[in-house]
Formats: sequence, structure tokens, C-alpha cells
Amino acid sequence: MSLAPLFLPDPVDIRPSTGRFQGGVHFFPVRVYFEDTDLSGVVYHANYLRYMERARSDMLRLAGIDQRAHQEGGDGVYAVADISLAYRRPARLDDDLVIRSHVTSIGAATCSIHQTVMREREILTDGDVTAAYLTPQGRPQRQPKPWIAIFKRLAQGEDISS
Repeated sequence: MSLAPLFLPDPVDIRPSTGRFQGGVHFFPVRVYFEDTDLSGVVYHANYLRYMERARSDMLRLAGIDQRAHQEGGDGVYAVADISLAYRRPARLDDDLVIRSHVTSIGAATCSIHQTVMREREILTDGDVTAAYLTPQGRPQRQPKPWIAIFKRLAQGEDISS
């Protein structure tokens, strides 16, 4: 029995989506899988938080904010300081969702982002998340100035891609 040669596509062709910016809003695609649902086939409520976290992380990455380098360098990390959600309609198995993320306010140590989970044009869940930039010891500290500048540009509706 012979094995066919293994074809390996260029890794750039198979990387996960990071979404895209349009008018300063980040759009991030998500598909609902079986593991995301409860016994009734509806997305379990905590999974909306996971979808929103992925969207925020990829929004920052796409904007050129390297959280990992700052964490590994001992400079600081973001942590959710406040969150408010409204569940409006359920998502279900195999739904294609889009998470919209938009920077709404920037403080010295915080950034607030409004996020909406949508199925086509229907709002399923939306909420406001405030992330605080913390020292490695967990105390609030000023965000890096270049990051504040990026957040201000996004809040003003600019499209940013690193």
C-alpha cells in the first residue's frame, strides 16, 4: 500500500481569519459548532463571551497591538474590568455569525469596546466591554501611547491594518 505524497499548502493560505476593518469597525466571522450548543441546539450563553473575546483579540492583533510581546516582556496585560451583555435572540448550530467590535472610549488605563454578535443583519447579543491595562502585579497602569493613538483612530472611524 502506497501513500500519496502529502500536499502542504502555503501556511499563509490556511491561517485563521483575523476579520477586517471597515469604517473603524472590526468584523470577525464565527461559525457555531456542536460543542458551542446546549442540548436544545442553542448556543450556550457563556460562548458569546468567548466569541467576543476572540474578536477583540484579533481586532487588536490586526491593528498592530502585540499583547503577547508586552505580556512576555513583563510590560503589562489587558484584563476585562467590566462587561454588560444583552441576549436578544439565540444562535443555533451551523449559524454563521459576525462579531462587530467598535472602540467607544479610551482612558489612560482603559479601553471600552461595544460588541455585537449578529446573524446576517439580526442582532443576537450585544454588550459593552471595558478592558484595563495592568502591570504584571495586577495594578492598573497607563496604556502604551502608541496603543492609545490606535484606539483613538479606530474610535474616529479610521480603518487600520498593520
